[in-house]
Amino acid sequence: MVFLLGPAAIALGFLLDLLLGDPPGIPHPVRGMGFLIDRGESILRRLLPHNERAAGTLLVVLVTSVSLFLSGALLFFAYGQSPWAGFTVEVFLCWLALSARSLQTESMKVYRQAVREDLAGARQAVSRIVGRDTADLSLEQVIKAAVETVAENLSDGVIAPLFFLALGGPPLGMVYKAVNTLDSMIGYKNRRYMIFGRTAAKLDDLANRLPARISARLMIAAAAILGYDAKNAARIYRRDRGLHASPNSGHPESACAGALGIALGGNASYFGELHEKAVLGDASRPVNAGDIKSAIRLMYGASLLFLPAACLVRLVIGFVAAR
Repeated sequence: MVFLLGPAAIALGFLLDLLLGDPPGIPHPVRGMGFLIDRGESILRRLLPHNERAAGTLLVVLVTSVSLFLSGALLFFAYGQSPWAGFTVEVFLCWLALSARSLQTESMKVYRQAVREDLAGARQAVSRIVGRDTADLSLEQVIKAAVETVAENLSDGVIAPLFFLALGGPPLGMVYKAVNTLDSMIGYKNRRYMIFGRTAAKLDDLANRLPARISARLMIAAAAILGYDAKNAARIYRRDRGLHASPNSGHPESACAGALGIALGGNASYFGELHEKAVLGDASRPVNAGDIKSAIRLMYGASLLFLPAACLVRLVIGFVAAR
């Protein structure tokens, strides 16, 4: 019956994230990954000053290997003590791999400032969850940025971690978190990271390819269940999913835009440089602060639809491995 522990750990980890968000008072592994990336970049740039691509690739190998080794070693040690100790650690690592509640918490901070029409406060709140420059955003652009982030992070923060937890348990889930963290820190298309961060960006694109497409379809299904415009979500998804500069982000974002009947995307500034971005969806109506709440509902609806599938995949893999 040991094969039942894997799916149970995923389900309990999801529940803990739903109820509590990031564990209070406990350093999150992503912070450790971030520290390793920051220090590793400094060291590898000095060691390989004339080969940025190799230095960036070595950093990717280092961070993902450390994440795999530490999580695997922790599980191996815990299960060596007892099945319940191992199960407890597995639940904890599954919890750490997910970030639906923290996404809700941060995006609701934007919502509360937007409702008050506090533009300065809304800009500050959204700056915590987006990579673009926020100092000159209008209130409408702030709301759009928050909605886009919720839609994109349905894949990055929930569906993709569940996907990799299902396939390989917490060690593979932590490897995915490492890949995602690498991309968020060095995967930019600017002068500093265009070459150094290329491997990280490409690996993140590959890791999210299937989860992003699953996320879009789940969002369309959630729209139908929750009373949003699922027919329009499917239409906009088919029409606009390939317009985004990212090979993956346009999938959940276009589905979300269609479900809500709004336009997302458009030009944005990153590190002082203007980037032309396509518009996803039709501006059937102006955006409003309530769209942030609606995006959160769609995010949770899609997540709950995928959870049983992830647990089932983990059950089958565990059953086969136990035979």
